Amino acid sequence: MVAAVQLKAISKKFGDVVAVDNVDLIIEDGEFFSMLGPSGCGKTTTLRMIAGLEFPTEGSLSIFGEEVGTLAPNKRSVNTVFQNYALFPHLSVLDNVGFGLKMKGVDKKEIKVRSMEMIELVQLNGYENRKPSQMSGGQQQRVALARALVNQPKVLLLDEPLGALDLKLRQEMQVELKKLQRDVGISFVFVTHDQEEALTMSDRIAVMHEGNLLQVASPEEIYETPANKFVADFIGRTNLLEGTVSDNQTVILSNGTPIRASSNFSPGTKISVSIRPERATITQQTENGDSLSSINGTVETVTYLGNARVYNVQFAWMSLEVREENRTGVELYEPGTPITVSWEHDAVSVVAD
Repeated sequence: MVAAVQLKAISKKFGDVVAVDNVDLIIEDGEFFSMLGPSGCGKTTTLRMIAGLEFPTEGSLSIFGEEVGTLAPNKRSVNTVFQNYALFPHLSVLDNVGFGLKMKGVDKKEIKVRSMEMIELVQLNGYENRKPSQMSGGQQQRVALARALVNQPKVLLLDEPLGALDLKLRQEMQVELKKLQRDVGISFVFVTHDQEEALTMSDRIAVMHEGNLLQVASPEEIYETPANKFVADFIGRTNLLEGTVSDNQTVILSNGTPIRASSNFSPGTKISVSIRPERATITQQTENGDSLSSINGTVETVTYLGNARVYNVQFAWMSLEVREENRTGVELYEPGTPITVSWEHDAVSVVAD
């Protein structure tokens, strides 16, 4: 199968600044693909190169096998939805959605039929005669999506389209946007700096940092087996413990404590151990608590989150965060309580520094 989008050794420089550095990337047809990373990591620049709003300094960029690296945006089979929606305030929803077709000289009857199909697809039936100013932020976003999809692109590009919405509406739109992508069946390329958003919506995620592509994988793989220390720390919350590989089943932490941790690194390699807060458990302290999969410590603080409690546990040389769901039968621990923190073998990821 031909990839929907393929980047080969793509780089983009702005003067002496390297925004995207030698990136290789394949986006499959029909997948919801997210580019994730902090501000300035190169994700938006990469999206703009796919859109044709920026041209690569080096490398090859193709869409469904066609080289498009130097083509103008209107010569590519993509459309882009931006964070600010860019709707025409003086036009109705129907006219906003059909504007691109009008510019292409499509027959008026066909414009109305296709525009109404898209309005129905984004669940805005009955709103076609309203102006953008008469609609909520979520409704305006749907209009922008309908306007982009009415042109029947092969790939839809989305540049942080949920960024202007409040948290509750944003979470609702995440579900709707994923459903819309499945209904339409084309590739969505979604740029965000929100880790939860990417994990919720994506088939695969590309994590970027300082213009480099660090890992491309499913949400589960990126969360459970991050490629390096940056990915582990950026995706969700985690405890990172510095240490050195002893053998393929053991790591010696910086204070000399051995813990069980599988890895393919050579003995003597300096690494970090990642333990997710929800993968660790707290019990009353026991005399044999210090083992390869547990450490004795003391509860320092407790944070109540409604559906969970987060314990900050202090040890002689470090602290750990442990998250426990609030449910019947779970024992609660107050600050100052001596406890044992334990974890399963598969809860530990060894990552390169």
